[in-house]
Amino acid sequence: MLAVSIFVLTEIMFFAGFISAFAIMRGSAVIWPPLDQPRLPASETAFNSVLLFASGALLFLAGRRHAARARQSQRLLLGALALGAGFVLLQGREWAQLLAQGLTLRSSALGSFFYLIVGMHALHAVVALGVLGWVWLRMRRGDLSRPTLAAAEIFWYFVVGVWPVLYWRVYLA
Repeated sequence: MLAVSIFVLTEIMFFAGFISAFAIMRGSAVIWPPLDQPRLPASETAFNSVLLFASGALLFLAGRRHAARARQSQRLLLGALALGAGFVLLQGREWAQLLAQGLTLRSSALGSFFYLIVGMHALHAVVALGVLGWVWLRMRRGDLSRPTLAAAEIFWYFVVGVWPVLYWRVYLA
């Protein structure tokens, strides 16, 4: 669990660096966001964010019920996985729409930072979902230890917890 905690701390610094660079770029621009670029879909993404937060809540409940109610814990974890996957899929749809509207890595600094920051979050979410899937399989087999579950929880809580900051600084600022 210590290793996951150290990893999460380094990732917090990683995202802090990206957000700081984005804030400097945005602050030095005469007009922000660039007039010729599409606006980020803040409302749709706010709804999508609810899926991510609900996923975190279900994982919390699954962790609390792991020892006493194994079947219920499995269902809760599966629900957390489904909601997390829904978040990632809706983010992918958002990206496809923005790409179709002309927001690319090369179209502007907004596009570059958007895809870098939100893309790194999506990558972390996909990896964490893979970890949660592996945890669910071990839970079904009955050989999941509490420290393994706790480590996976820390990773997913990081993905869930960093998202409001990214949403605020990228979509709303």
